[in-house]
This record gives sequence, structure tokens and C-alpha cells, in this order.
Amino acid sequence: MLGAMGWTGCGSPGPGLSERSAEAASGGATTSAPAAAVAEGPRAGLSLSEVLQRAAAQPPAQWPGEGWQGLFDGSSLQGWLEIPYAGRGELELREGLLVMGMGSPFTGIRYTNAFPKMNYEIAVEAMRVTGSDFFCGLTVPVGDAHCSLIVGGWGGGLVGISSLDGYDASENETTKFMSFQRGRWYRIRLRVTAERLEAWIDEEQVVNVDTRGRRILVRPGDIEECIPLGIACWQTMAAVREVRWRPVTGPASPLRPGR
Repeated sequence: MLGAMGWTGCGSPGPGLSERSAEAASGGATTSAPAAAVAEGPRAGLSLSEVLQRAAAQPPAQWPGEGWQGLFDGSSLQGWLEIPYAGRGELELREGLLVMGMGSPFTGIRYTNAFPKMNYEIAVEAMRVTGSDFFCGLTVPVGDAHCSLIVGGWGGGLVGISSLDGYDASENETTKFMSFQRGRWYRIRLRVTAERLEAWIDEEQVVNVDTRGRRILVRPGDIEECIPLGIACWQTMAAVREVRWRPVTGPASPLRPGR
């Protein structure tokens, strides 16, 4: 389903802002997403083609630190597999971007080459093009386990790790709500070391959690198809680029009290 100009599944998302995404569909979560979780951003009123053309024209900034290695070449899916989700949206390679069409509910890709299980940092630039749910579900290995960093779930603003001790991104200490604009790039980094998970969106650290003695796993369901390393979106059209990784030797920041 890799198309040159395919916008399959790009209608309005099924759930409204008050309904739960895949990351909060069960488990008794009671936290409410803010009303402004999805903002129109600077591309309001533009066609999809114009939004993506302008997105591709924005030069990526350098990732902090050294030793970054590319995982996505911007012109092919070499090293990646389209996950055969029922109801998946179209994939489109366009001017250095991978556009993942809105699925019903999932669209995603899985990495097929060897990748470290520990002591690494992975980075991706991601954008919500249309829709109001997560535009980046980044699933990664954590030793022999796996977890997902969810960005923009549950009506558009949820950020967190799924899962810790059986509690998903809406229910554990990594839960955070942010406002994400459509048509804007967000720089997402996840650092996995022996005793810590750390994540940043742009310059803000959004996750810094001690994983010693914790049970780490992905939320049961379709997101498991991203194991061991994958990127997915839920009832949302997303664009990604600049997927990179580097080896690291330990956490990047001190552990905050109570985390």
C-alpha cells in the first residue's frame, strides 16, 4: 500500500475529543485531556498537499550530541516493513518524508534490521497532519522487554510510556498532557539505559523514570505488531522524517525525586 499520492482513510477520525484512544480504552483511567490538546497551527486552511510541501521544505535541525546513525533514508522503506493492519492508511514517500495515512484505526511500520536492546537513544521528527489522536507511537526494545512512547493520544494531548507495571500511558507517573499543533514538526527522542527511560519533545524532558524493579511491556493489542522497533499512528495522518539512533552509556540527566 505504498502510494505516490494516496490519501486513503483521510476522513474525520471516528472518536471525538472526549472519547478514548487505543492508549486509554480500558483500565479505568479518569484523567481528562485538556480542551486545547489539538491546535490548528500555522497550516490551517491549506490543502494536504500544501501542508506536506511546506513541511518538507523546513530544514531539520541537528540532533544534540554526536554519533547519530540514520534508520530511514527518506526515499525508500529499506529496512522497514509496512505493518499489515486491517484498515491501515496509505503510506507515501514524499520529498524526504514518510506520510502515514489515517487508519481505522492503526497505520504503522516496523524496523526489520538488527537494533540494540539497551544503551541507545532513538530520535524522530513527527507531525500530526490531520486527526486528533496519537501521531507518534514509538515502540522500542528495553532489554528483552518492549514499551511505547505515545505522543498525542487520548483526544490529542496525552504523552507517556505504555506500559509500566501494567499501567499504560494514561495511568502511570509518565502521564503528561500537552498541546500539539497540526502541521508542525516535533522533535522526539527516547533514551533507553539499564535503569532509566528518558524522553524529550523538542527541548522539554517529558519522561525521566527509574525502571529498576519495574515490569515493562507494550499495551496488549495491535501496537504489539510494532515489536521490536516501530512507529505507528492511531486514526491520524502523520508524517515522520529524520529517524536516527546512537549508542549511549548511561542516563542523560539526574533522576528527579519521586520518579
